[in-house]
Amino acid sequence: MSDYRQEKYGFEICVVVPRRNGKKENRYFDCVDVLVKELKHVGFIVDRAMGLTAEFIKLAASPQTLGKAAAGLQMKKLTYIGMDLQFEWEEAEAFVRQPDGSLFSWMERFECYHHLLYGIVNKSKLHTSLKWDGKEYLWEAGESLMQRLELEGVVKQVFPLHVEIKRKKLLREWVLNWRNFTKQPIDYVYSYFGLKIAMYFAFLRMYTRWMLFPAVYGLIVQLVHFGSLQFLVLPAFFISIIIWAVLFFQFWKRKNHALLARWHYSANSRQENNCLGVDWNPLQPPLKLLMQIDKLKEKETYQRYEWVGHLMRFRNNSFIIASIICLQLPFELAYAHLYEVMDLDVAKYGLTAIYLVVIQYFTKIGGKISMKLIQHENNENTEYQADSLVYKVFGLYFMQSYIGVFYHALFHRNFMSLRQVLIQRLIVCQVLENLLEKSLPYLKYSYKKFRAVRRDKKKQENEPSNRKVQFKYSKVEKEYLKPTYSASIGEELEDGLFDDFLQLALQFGMIMMFACAFPLAFALAAVNNFTEIRTDAMKLLTMMKRPVPRAATSIGAWLNIFQFLIVMSICTNSVLLVCLYDQEGKWKIEPGLAAILILEHTLLLIKFGISRFLPEEPAWVRANRIRNATQAQDMYSKQLLRSIAEVEKTYGLKKID
Repeated sequence: MSDYRQEKYGFEICVVVPRRNGKKENRYFDCVDVLVKELKHVGFIVDRAMGLTAEFIKLAASPQTLGKAAAGLQMKKLTYIGMDLQFEWEEAEAFVRQPDGSLFSWMERFECYHHLLYGIVNKSKLHTSLKWDGKEYLWEAGESLMQRLELEGVVKQVFPLHVEIKRKKLLREWVLNWRNFTKQPIDYVYSYFGLKIAMYFAFLRMYTRWMLFPAVYGLIVQLVHFGSLQFLVLPAFFISIIIWAVLFFQFWKRKNHALLARWHYSANSRQENNCLGVDWNPLQPPLKLLMQIDKLKEKETYQRYEWVGHLMRFRNNSFIIASIICLQLPFELAYAHLYEVMDLDVAKYGLTAIYLVVIQYFTKIGGKISMKLIQHENNENTEYQADSLVYKVFGLYFMQSYIGVFYHALFHRNFMSLRQVLIQRLIVCQVLENLLEKSLPYLKYSYKKFRAVRRDKKKQENEPSNRKVQFKYSKVEKEYLKPTYSASIGEELEDGLFDDFLQLALQFGMIMMFACAFPLAFALAAVNNFTEIRTDAMKLLTMMKRPVPRAATSIGAWLNIFQFLIVMSICTNSVLLVCLYDQEGKWKIEPGLAAILILEHTLLLIKFGISRFLPEEPAWVRANRIRNATQAQDMYSKQLLRSIAEVEKTYGLKKID
């Protein structure tokens, strides 16, 4: 493969096949040779590389090949007239380009690659015999070649490849650019990693920049004494951070809509139309459309499907909540109580070590149970399934992370101990989590590399000297040995963003719900987030395989979790203020306590009031959407009228007077 063609297109997909133990078969029957021949036939640019662990088939595709695949998928794309139309390669100039100038996004290219790879079928009417490494396989007529080879173990893995030129550009302009701590080439991130990861980094950037205000404010409150006005400082800080949090998430929603418009992304029309089982195509014949509308009249079937889905979700959520209350809550309270009554530090460290081991197993079991439960829910698509999983698993982590802190705050009312726990969670735990998060991928990669070298040496020792062939590590093999960017639970539904968002959500809950006890926590969180942007970017670009792109129009269930944590912080900080100003612990409704209760209700009203007052969608985005919808409606109406007229002429239908 010439360097020019590699630079022009870039290899983005790799097919991994094992190394042979025996001699190579005839090229007309050899599985790998047949696969390479078929890949070239459908338009792929192919390059083969032999490594220590396997053989690697790198794939690239020209825009024309991808365009024809997109047309075969009936992919809908935005046009310059503002409408989503089915893609046609001959009309490619009419479709909007991506921010980097390419015709297709990474998500769309990946769909095209998948369609081309698994669309290779045996078009002959006879079964074909294929051989590999002394074994014979049968490729049946009409069967997908990739699926057959994966089933037989000939294809070990198919994974996306980092494009070296683009990766180095992102390293230079994103990871290593420290002039502006929060600056990110978000358009390049979107073009390279896809929408979901780009949305995460856009959220992290905005969250970190907005964190500067409470960080500075909290630093002043923690270090400066205001004399006679000191008793008003914490309530004022409490009110300010609640308003700050509400405004941040409202402006994030606006930013979310602006990013989707900027990247020319709209909710998949096929997905929207399929929610009721109807494949709406404005160009289809009216008679077929009427047949589908008749199906929608079967109300009982749809109502039964809807209510069964609600009942299944209610049952599963009830089971998870009951498990948390009956199993996890007593365990967490017992740990918090024993930690409080123990005097020896050695005993506390030993208890904490046992607790961390046990809770890790408990969380993994809870995640597996949640995965089993959501399989029986009538979720409309994979995104809804992922959101359901996030809600259930976050309930486990919420109890695990906060119940001990609640215990110190409410039962013992020991604010010095509470601050120690917060410092421990924010500094020690986050530092350890970051170290493990960044070091584990490298350790896994080093271990795999060590095993591969050791296995190759043993294999070379057992072979005759005249058959020994020395292989070296190539870039593609090093990338193959890197770990996949996957979640700690539910790899099929969630990628590694689950753990990244979980870390942000737990941090947000910690600093918000106990803000009055430790205002300095915002400054610690801001420092952590500044480094998180670069370390997460470094992890994705250098330590992990290139992630499989996933579609998402927002941060999903995490937005509702953050909103829930704001409401919880209003309640918990109100209780903290009561504990601070009610030193005797009588819990009487005195003027000060009554003022705190009034403050709590006022903040709840402010929270929901701002959410309704500040529009979630910017005016220019809404105007573009309405204009595009109007144009689409006009075109669809004209097309439908033409189709009805054609049917009347063809079948001689008469108008009903």
